[in-house]
Amino acid sequence: MTEIVLDTETTGISVKEGHRIVEIGCIELENLIPTKKKFHSYLNPEKKVSEKAFEIHGYTDEFLANKKKFIQVVDEFLEFIRGKRLIIHNAEFDLSHLNNELALIGKNKIENEVVDTLILARNKFPGSLINLDSLCKRYRIDNSKRVNHTALIDCDLLAKVYINLIDQKEPTLDFVNQDEKKEIIEKGKIYYFKKVVKISDEEKKSHKEYLKKTLKKNYFN
Repeated sequence: MTEIVLDTETTGISVKEGHRIVEIGCIELENLIPTKKKFHSYLNPEKKVSEKAFEIHGYTDEFLANKKKFIQVVDEFLEFIRGKRLIIHNAEFDLSHLNNELALIGKNKIENEVVDTLILARNKFPGSLINLDSLCKRYRIDNSKRVNHTALIDCDLLAKVYINLIDQKEPTLDFVNQDEKKEIIEKGKIYYFKKVVKISDEEKKSHKEYLKKTLKKNYFN
């Protein structure tokens, strides 16, 4: 399954106060493995960055002044996410800003399937801190590069958090053919395939011989 981890940075919290998007970042996952496909753009919001927002992401009005406007990148962005499930932490925030930007230029709102990792974390760890930094700490994910909130760094961290939240500790690899049996496992509202790989007796024997030769301690005597 192809999924898009998405994050935005803005001039402030509420679209009702006229706040706009200053950065969009997206990373593509294929069966939970990051591909090399990314979408990233800084944006000229045509509005001053609030002091609180500046403290979060560090983008100044001067830095954003010569960036593209949303209308100039919207087609590329929509094509990148088309038909793919979106993975967002606190999806209500990001979607409200994205849909506001789309409405301002006369385009329809985003209708993609969305997984909100904030809700997943809240259900899994009730009463605990569930912001991105806290989840990174819980899962021992290195977030030392996250000095400020930036969209692509946050997407990279969120992808790792997401894999842990759905208990898929390792990326899914397509070792089996499509016609082999797949067991569907439900984790909250998330569905994924657990693929069981069966090895032959000959493969078992070869693996055992390999271990005999390579392990410092021989457990097979």
